[in-house]
Amino acid sequence: MAFGSGRFRVSGSLARALVLALAPFWAVGPVHSSAQAAPTPALVQLVSTTGLSISSPSRSASGSPPATDLQEGAQRFHPIVSAGGMVAAQEAQAAGVGASILRQGGNAVDAAVATCFALAVTLPQAGNLGGGGFLVLWLPRSGAKQSRAPAVPIGRGQAVALNFRETAPMSVRPELFLQADGSVDRVKATRSLLSTGVPGTVAGLTLAQARYGRLPLKVVMAPAIQLAERGFPVGVELAASLTAAAPLLKADPNSRRLFFKSGGLPYRPGEILRQGDLARSLRRIAEQGAPGFYGGPVARALEGLMVQRGGLIRSADLAAYRARWQAPLQGRFRGYQVLTMPPPSGGGITLLQLLNVLEPLKLEATGANSAATIHRLVEAMNLAYRDRNRLLGDPDQVSMPLEQLQSSAYANLQRSRLDLNRHRPAAQLEADPTALGGAPNTTHVSVADRQGGLVAVTTTLNGAYGNGISVPGAGFLLNNELDDFSLKPGSANGYGLVQGAVNAIAPGRRPLSSMTPTLVFRPSGEPLLATGSPGGSRIITTVLQVLLNRLVFGLNLASSVAAPRIHSQLWPDQISLEEGISPDTRRLLEAMGHKLVPVPAMGSANSVEVLPAKGAASGPAASSTRSRSGGSLGVADPRRRDAAAVPERP
Repeated sequence: MAFGSGRFRVSGSLARALVLALAPFWAVGPVHSSAQAAPTPALVQLVSTTGLSISSPSRSASGSPPATDLQEGAQRFHPIVSAGGMVAAQEAQAAGVGASILRQGGNAVDAAVATCFALAVTLPQAGNLGGGGFLVLWLPRSGAKQSRAPAVPIGRGQAVALNFRETAPMSVRPELFLQADGSVDRVKATRSLLSTGVPGTVAGLTLAQARYGRLPLKVVMAPAIQLAERGFPVGVELAASLTAAAPLLKADPNSRRLFFKSGGLPYRPGEILRQGDLARSLRRIAEQGAPGFYGGPVARALEGLMVQRGGLIRSADLAAYRARWQAPLQGRFRGYQVLTMPPPSGGGITLLQLLNVLEPLKLEATGANSAATIHRLVEAMNLAYRDRNRLLGDPDQVSMPLEQLQSSAYANLQRSRLDLNRHRPAAQLEADPTALGGAPNTTHVSVADRQGGLVAVTTTLNGAYGNGISVPGAGFLLNNELDDFSLKPGSANGYGLVQGAVNAIAPGRRPLSSMTPTLVFRPSGEPLLATGSPGGSRIITTVLQVLLNRLVFGLNLASSVAAPRIHSQLWPDQISLEEGISPDTRRLLEAMGHKLVPVPAMGSANSVEVLPAKGAASGPAASSTRSRSGGSLGVADPRRRDAAAVPERP
């Protein structure tokens, strides 16, 4: 199907589905067939962001149309279109929960919180009650309650960040994780209850919803409770994940009972997984808020497990836990405003550093995923990760030179260190003094609501299924987040990151993270997109490449997410490459001195984009003076088979 006629014709694989969504974009009725007719600016905006084409078919001398019109789209991938809000998440049923909350009148915060609680049911390898995370939100002022949170005004609304990262128990000591020879005991660091930090997810989600949501918490959590109680059909990805994690999960009797059938048999795709214990825990939270988790039966069950099996968390740790409001980090890139998470997320500041260093480079001239572009990205990544590993930690306990790291002077200095023709080995970079003193399984949700509100939230257990240990009678898995500390400065953690003493483990401290929930705004201050990703240390570079694809290389949101990715983090001294990088490009990179390592697909950058309201100017920098958006786009990263972007309404 196509629409428009005459000189201008819009076509593409989404043309039929877009007929209703396009209705608000016509200036005065449909495009006419006059030779002088042209699409409205808003139509041009929608076409550019979805990857459709506006073609000018040639005509014969008699004026008849060409014999063949292929109606091809401008790009190979297309985002989902919504006339209202959008939820993009790593699991389809949970994304559907968020979209249903939008239809009930909830805002982006309500939908994000509902989706995260649903992911605790349908995505147990990453969604959680027993982990932590970070959230960045922006709401129009009419939709944001008055609060004492350190809000940042931007455009017609305000943005805040919420830190609900796990904390180290008060009884923790570094020597608990070391072997007799002084090396880190990897089993204790990742597979024992010693590895568990005080969970923050429940405190964070309930605080965000109470402060900025519209609906009652019971309404927001009802779908997750129903999914746990009645069960849900296991998807292809979850079935494969549970089978792969069987040795870890079956080592714990509670996890074996929760995630495998009688006799230890795995669930097959389509079979129903019910989680009655988890449903009861969720119901307590829905009725009592955070106290339903940090006190009462759930807290007693968690502490009892710790006492019985040598863990560190006690009731005092749970009672003392608090999620913290923070001001988002702010940066600019080619006129766009970028808001992201401050430490203890090391992702936000590292992302802004990379954008500052790369901004003046003519990447559009060298081209997306060319050898020259990849080389520039890798050399900048290595410098940024060196700073991340040396300088960043928990802001409540350590001092960090954040202003200097974001400064243009420091970006110029770092850029001057780039050799545009040859790779600088990690050992050489590590020997340089820093100019300043001072398998990941995570999941990301992006939400846009009909008013243009945006939420980016990333939560984690650290490794897939955390340490594999479930709380008896409570139905949820525990994180192994303490491995994100520098348990022994100079030793690599589970993601190969070699970190310094500033991120050393200490009582009450929050470990450094790579999670990078990020919002981008048009130069006018109007919201553009929300993105983020799981992937451990690769999160930062995943988000970076999505932003570069969208803002520099002109790809639509779906193509920006689907494009092949690369990653480098100083140590190990290599480039990780997804499939899709050509042999010619690989040979050129090797000639520059790079070691190349093919890796499985990286990240899951579920993203949403807000379209300008009807009557707004065209182009990616368009502004809207209205309180409503012109709809939204959503993309579920194709790297995860069960992921989905679900519209509030088509």
